[in-house]
Amino acid sequence: MFPGESHSSDDWSEIGGPPIGRLLASLPRHLVERASLVGGGEPARGASCVLYWAHHALRVEENPALELAAELAERLHLPLLVLSTLAGSHPYLSDRHAAFVLEGMRDFAFELAAIGVPFAASLDASVRPDESLDHIATRASVIVTEDFPAAPFPSWMASIARRFSRPLVAVDTACVVPMNRVDGVFDRAFAFRDATEREREQRVPQSWPRRDWSRHRLGMVEHGLPEIHWESLDIPSVIASLDIDHSIGPVADTRGGSRAGLARWSEFRATRLANYERDRNDAALPATSRMSAYLHYGMVSPFRVAREAHADGASKYLEELLVWRELAYQWCRHVPDHASIDALPSWARRTLRAHASDARTVMPRERLMFGETGDRLWDLAQHSLVAHGELHNNVRMTWGKALIGWTRSPEHALSTLIDLNNRFALDGADPASYGGLLWCLGLFDRAFSPEIPVFGTVRPRSTAEHASRLDLERFASIVHRRTRPHRVAVIGAGISGAACARVLADHGVDVTIFEKSRGAGGRMSTRRGEHGAFDHGAQYFTARDSRFMARVEYWVETGVVAPWHARFAECGATGVRLIEPPTRFVATPSMSALCAHLAREIPLRVELRVAALVRSPEGWFLSCDGRDGTRQTHGPFDAVLTTAPAPQTAQLLGPHAPALAHIATRCAMRATWSLMWASDRRVELPLDHAEVLAGAPTVGATLAWISRVSSKPGRTNDGFDRWVLLARPEWSEERLERTPEEVAPDLAGALTQLCAASGVSLPTPTHMQAHRWRFALASGESGLGSAYEGANGLGIAGDWMRGTRIEDAYLSGVSLAGRFLCASAVGVQRGMVSTISV
Repeated sequence: MFPGESHSSDDWSEIGGPPIGRLLASLPRHLVERASLVGGGEPARGASCVLYWAHHALRVEENPALELAAELAERLHLPLLVLSTLAGSHPYLSDRHAAFVLEGMRDFAFELAAIGVPFAASLDASVRPDESLDHIATRASVIVTEDFPAAPFPSWMASIARRFSRPLVAVDTACVVPMNRVDGVFDRAFAFRDATEREREQRVPQSWPRRDWSRHRLGMVEHGLPEIHWESLDIPSVIASLDIDHSIGPVADTRGGSRAGLARWSEFRATRLANYERDRNDAALPATSRMSAYLHYGMVSPFRVAREAHADGASKYLEELLVWRELAYQWCRHVPDHASIDALPSWARRTLRAHASDARTVMPRERLMFGETGDRLWDLAQHSLVAHGELHNNVRMTWGKALIGWTRSPEHALSTLIDLNNRFALDGADPASYGGLLWCLGLFDRAFSPEIPVFGTVRPRSTAEHASRLDLERFASIVHRRTRPHRVAVIGAGISGAACARVLADHGVDVTIFEKSRGAGGRMSTRRGEHGAFDHGAQYFTARDSRFMARVEYWVETGVVAPWHARFAECGATGVRLIEPPTRFVATPSMSALCAHLAREIPLRVELRVAALVRSPEGWFLSCDGRDGTRQTHGPFDAVLTTAPAPQTAQLLGPHAPALAHIATRCAMRATWSLMWASDRRVELPLDHAEVLAGAPTVGATLAWISRVSSKPGRTNDGFDRWVLLARPEWSEERLERTPEEVAPDLAGALTQLCAASGVSLPTPTHMQAHRWRFALASGESGLGSAYEGANGLGIAGDWMRGTRIEDAYLSGVSLAGRFLCASAVGVQRGMVSTISV
């Protein structure tokens, strides 16, 4: 089937430019049969190269797209340039996927260098890959890429084809039986198996024709991208600089690249392949190959895997690899809306929609995301996804079926399945993933009787029944294996520290939070007493960044956050003006509840001020001052991550990390006074929260804002009208060393004046207490988000590292957690050290 010899070809220089069809027909059969012409036009005259955009075949060995591009380059007498890009606007790009791909690119770069093929890479994830190709594609005679049928790559290929008047050739690098050789869409595996049996039997044993790369010497290409020194590339620092999801860290025990993939395959083949048919369905046994991520990104040749499995007589493994996997590729290729419920068979759509209104137990997405449903088997499966980026295939079927009954509708079930799988699984967004996920809703299956609630005639699969035949303790030991044996101290339980600790804990890191106050909250703290609860710091937050907005949506579902539908106003020179700002959110039943939620089940050491860090051979020790005047020592820790205000951070890290301390000294923190005020009579101001502009009469120089705390959702309705006032920094700093008793009357007087300007009489207060925030507002923030020194295990974060809003604080804490996870998984354990990256 692989003749290895070219068909007759015409000489480009003699005939002045053959049609692309004739040019392709001249190529070796085993390559051209895998090629599909996506773009129109003919090879561009005066071009400087043939361009191969590699995204799902990051290998030299048995790579038909690379070889086809090389053949075209030889016939066109042009250099070949290979280009790889990070997946840009891919909706699921995170540290996890970026680390795996970058390690794959690194191996690919070394392999290409060995055969003399130039390689360029764009590591800017802020743009779509098809857009990053622009400046190179305009100089290419022909563009070659992989025929990868899962979204969003088909639309990206179509975008390139529309914008450039030169051929775009997509090559099947993933299926042993080329997708071009199979007609139609198959709805059952047995039909696909029968249709492809003859081709499969002929192709599987055949060796891939060996290409002589020594004849490929067509020169280098000026591509205009920055040169990358792959030998010394600091991958954690590259990832930290990307504007992607840093809350999902690299998988510590799964390294990307061809070398790691082939090593895993060799180990599986030598130790477990012989027993695969017997053990494959038992998730409590290490029986599977765990090769799906390497096959997804094309780091390992599926032709080689199939050939060697065939040589070992592993028929059941080949069934999974060549029937179920390639069936899904073929299906995705012909069903472009494969992420839609409309992609299901008509019988499945009808029965699911007929039962869409059936009673069900809807789980908030956050509980699903972090495996907190209370169903032990399902939670273990989800923990496997979060911690290890993989899910045993037999468990995946039960995991997926459960979501049909835990989501609002069949459409929501599918979107949740896709979101959870693609977000965490290293093989997420693979055609085989879509095939497996939609199987849970009836794809590639038949109707089952009797008809039952919610599922209708879709095959059910009980978690309880599956758990009864599985050794759950042994499965749990596999899921909870310690791939990150680190102890980390996080200083500060505000939103930055709580977010940082949450991400670390979710990845299996042993983390402890140290907080000088009585509980979690920071500037989102809540003061409680006999006069009720006061959010005496931040009153609300907004969500602008898509990553933060997604998390806020989860918190709203969970009930820890709610929109604040209040009367918002501005107080200026002309009086009070009601405004309609973007949605403002509050935590419930108090602002501090959000930090407490993030820090749940994480050890929290309160009323301890970290006075000094001490380095020893065992690690870091924290010298802490207790509120009672005692000195305590905690440790050892492998890393210390501080989210304390900039001045405290600079003082703490100065002796150990001068560069980090210097970053902190560049940020000034301004002080403010706040006032907690309550009355048993309502203040009849026609507003619930007002920003006080500098030009407001009499109070513009004193107050920054006033807020009716009792108007927020989830607050206690006890008849008291509770308010919090925040003073301007300039006013506060003039009175910085005054006592709360001295400051409170002045702020209350400003409230009286503001009310009087609106014709309102301020009731007599039943409670009035001032609080000084010494480090309240960041001025001149660094904009780095976070910084981490992997060599000594010290890092910094906080809103002052990014901006001034709660959103900034949260993203900063997540960024720091991501830096640590990348450094520990990709850097230290893989022979590299992450340094400060800005």
